[in-house]
Amino acid sequence: MKETPVAYEEVSRFSFAETVDRARQKLAEEGFGILCEIDVQATLKKKLGVDRAPYLILGACHPPTAHQVLEAEPQVGVLLPCNVTVSEEGGQVIVRAMRPAGALAALHRPDLAPAAQHVGELLQRVVSAACGSEGSRGSE
Repeated sequence: MKETPVAYEEVSRFSFAETVDRARQKLAEEGFGILCEIDVQATLKKKLGVDRAPYLILGACHPPTAHQVLEAEPQVGVLLPCNVTVSEEGGQVIVRAMRPAGALAALHRPDLAPAAQHVGELLQRVVSAACGSEGSRGSE
């Protein structure tokens, strides 16, 4: 799994549709609810007449952690939900999930680091499961 300043990402072994299904299932297993789904491909086609490869954004929320961080810092709401994306890029299906520690670093609140770490670990498991690489996590 690759880790960037803002995301965890990995190439899926599965089709776009199967990867999306696996991501939804693993998000639920890890305690996330999906608050919204944005079909970027369909939206850009409708609004701009642009053809692009499939790109789906799943707006996921882990309620216990969201409550905890919102109580400590209300402005963290602008960083929610934790987005997970599934896209086709260069003939591959790519899954990315927000890296909470990267997002929360902008707030300079070290007390929120444990919550960011916890949700980050959950999201890494989601990415790995969606891509079919459970058990092979680690930064490249």
